[in-house]
Amino acid sequence: MKQFMDENFLLDTATAQDLYHKHAARMPIIDYHCHLVPQMVAEDHQFRSITELWLGGDHYKWRAMRTNGVDERFCTGDATDWEKFEKWAETVPYTFRNPLYHWTHLELKTAFGITRQLSLATAREIYDECNEKLTQPEYSARGLMRRYHVECVCTTDDPVDDLRWHKATRESGFEIKMIPAWRPDKAMNIEKPDFADYVKQLSEVSGVEVDSYKHMVDALQKRHDFFAENGCRLSDHGVEEFYDDTYTDSQIETIFSKALRGLQLSAEEVRQYKHAFLKDSAEMDHAAGWTQQYHYGAIRDNNTLMYNQLGPDTGFDSIGEFSTARAMSHFLNELNMEKKLTRTILYTLNPCANEVIATMLGNFQDGSEPGKIQFGSGWWFNDQLDGMTRQLNALSVLGLLSRFVGMLTDSRSFLSYPRHEYFRRLLCNLLGNDVENGLLPDDRETLARMVEDISYNNARRYFKFY
Repeated sequence: MKQFMDENFLLDTATAQDLYHKHAARMPIIDYHCHLVPQMVAEDHQFRSITELWLGGDHYKWRAMRTNGVDERFCTGDATDWEKFEKWAETVPYTFRNPLYHWTHLELKTAFGITRQLSLATAREIYDECNEKLTQPEYSARGLMRRYHVECVCTTDDPVDDLRWHKATRESGFEIKMIPAWRPDKAMNIEKPDFADYVKQLSEVSGVEVDSYKHMVDALQKRHDFFAENGCRLSDHGVEEFYDDTYTDSQIETIFSKALRGLQLSAEEVRQYKHAFLKDSAEMDHAAGWTQQYHYGAIRDNNTLMYNQLGPDTGFDSIGEFSTARAMSHFLNELNMEKKLTRTILYTLNPCANEVIATMLGNFQDGSEPGKIQFGSGWWFNDQLDGMTRQLNALSVLGLLSRFVGMLTDSRSFLSYPRHEYFRRLLCNLLGNDVENGLLPDDRETLARMVEDISYNNARRYFKFY
């Protein structure tokens, strides 16, 4: 019987162990998509407790606690830090086979040197030990980034953001890069009730009176340029699906005008607008030489009426997935034919679409650079052992795994960096098993280069941050 989470955790073979310990483990981290709060980095935030660090903003843990019958007061309410931590500790033993169990103990081990399993019985001693260490300077926001050998992080930022905390961090001389990433979802989501208010905000910060769609694009271009001046090199879009609905410029202007006046839009009008918006955004990214990312397939705002009002095709059945794939192909082809398709990463929340995306990549690789169109790592609820393995297998079979830009945290937490370790262990185990089963040659030089590239080198080259 193997020991739980020992040094060879997830590494089944001698080859996997060699690849991980000698190669993957020593590579720095480029966390090219995260949701860290930039102010915390700029001010080198010192956490008051493990509860603030671990449970503050962690919707994964909250979901598990609610499912375990924990009242909302102990998730996002006014309970004390200890009360919230105690309820989480009580929940942890019920998370067997949920990725939270692995993440929880990997984070305790790598950040605090704690190898005991968290439960109600061990909660108090672990809570006190973590809190004592959190008073030390090396456990600040920046200290934790250094501990995990982070080289660069890309936050997720709205076009109206003034990027003051990015500037402050850069000017402070902090050796780890914190780069903004452009996330214009609020400008895209024309169906939202606060859209007109957001347009006013955009007008104010850009200095452009946004009274038409054309002026919206002008305002966004000014902000896009501002982000570029502050080091931004990539965008990100959260979309339920891809859009290929035909439109004319006059139709988009009419739709935009209706939205500013608070008039109800049809589902078709929303789709036309989003198609136009994403196309114009992609053209901005291409002109600036940025990478664009698309996270698609999430059904958001589930506790509102928005979904029922619009009834979107979210692509979570076979017919819907075919429709989404076709729209994705048309959208990318539209850009490609105009020679305006920049480096692109596609992420799906639906693992049934893995093969579709992995195949789709090959349609738009143009030979201009290795891995120009990427299949993003397992995202959100696929960010776990099975989800990451399925993504790696689909990419391996239908593309070039060796050119993959690897893992990210997609997290608000400064304790999420072990997700890179988790991914690297799975990657090495996959390759190690293939070698020992005779499916790959035992060419350690090629395998070592492959592991180091996927862990770090490919991302460093691909994103052009340096």
